[in-house]
Amino acid sequence: MQGKQHSIGEAAKVSGVKVPTIRYYEEIGLLPAPVRTEAGRRTFGVAEMQRLAFIRHARELGFEIESIRTLLALQDDPNQSCAAADAIANARLIEVERRIASLIALRAELERMVEGCSHGHVGECRVIEILADHGECRHHHKAA
Repeated sequence: MQGKQHSIGEAAKVSGVKVPTIRYYEEIGLLPAPVRTEAGRRTFGVAEMQRLAFIRHARELGFEIESIRTLLALQDDPNQSCAAADAIANARLIEVERRIASLIALRAELERMVEGCSHGHVGECRVIEILADHGECRHHHKAA
């Protein structure tokens, strides 16, 4: 592969992916083992840099490692149907929409707490009261 070869430090700087994370991606197979110099140092070419950018962007969008692995496999075989990629993206969209709904409910609960505060004494503070008694909270929580 022609083009500039980057050391792992340069690859990290250019891609915005930290060195230990690049090594981790290599270890778990998201990145193929890079070409090494005679001194044994990793070098990253254009293809590896593009793959790092793909992984970083997918992580920024919240895709899990296994979804990224599947998306990379799909990318590596561009003649197949994009149904699997669509299904992965749709599942992520559903999760994002669920989280947005939860955050909206959380915001409403926090607003209710703040509005209910009389700005008087802690003994009469609605914020403390609601936090002390989960039954007073209207926001639905998941079991941890």
